[in-house]
Amino acid sequence: MWLNRFAMNAIDQLRYPVGKFKSPLTIDDVNIPAEIKIISDLPLKMREATVTLNDTQLDTPYRPEGWTVRQVVHHLADSHINSYCRFKLAMSEDNPVIKPYLEAKWAEFEDARTAPIFHSLNLIDAVHGRWVLFMNSMTNDDYKRTFFHPEHQKSLTLFQTLSLYAWHSEHHLAHITELKKRNNW
Repeated sequence: MWLNRFAMNAIDQLRYPVGKFKSPLTIDDVNIPAEIKIISDLPLKMREATVTLNDTQLDTPYRPEGWTVRQVVHHLADSHINSYCRFKLAMSEDNPVIKPYLEAKWAEFEDARTAPIFHSLNLIDAVHGRWVLFMNSMTNDDYKRTFFHPEHQKSLTLFQTLSLYAWHSEHHLAHITELKKRNNW
């Protein structure tokens, strides 16, 4: 029993190297710029984390039964494009219903499994450039705007979404950097 619990904790550590997401309770002038900075810094940090990796390393899963580094990079591009669109929808409509997508299935498509990562690194650069400009133009009240997520059956504020994607950025970056440390790459 103890060994199973230990193994589960080790897998959880690999799965959530920066911890699980905790939704913030309040919007403030400190959290917003700090979280935008995390999102702003991700493109360069992803390039730095992956620049020396060869195809064998890119095709290594970050944990048992997890995605490969290549799939993680492509997932970040897919996910953050969707989030940018959700921000725009929430700012232009009243509590719009967003379209969820099956990220695990997207990660299994041929492009996510085999495409060179420079395609997604370039997408991340471009999307984050626009997204950061957009978020920096928003007021604290704008961050109270919402969209409805049908998969979760609830409305989410843009502040909650900003916090989630700041965490998401660090979460997946850590998948790669921690794998590199464990493997001495």
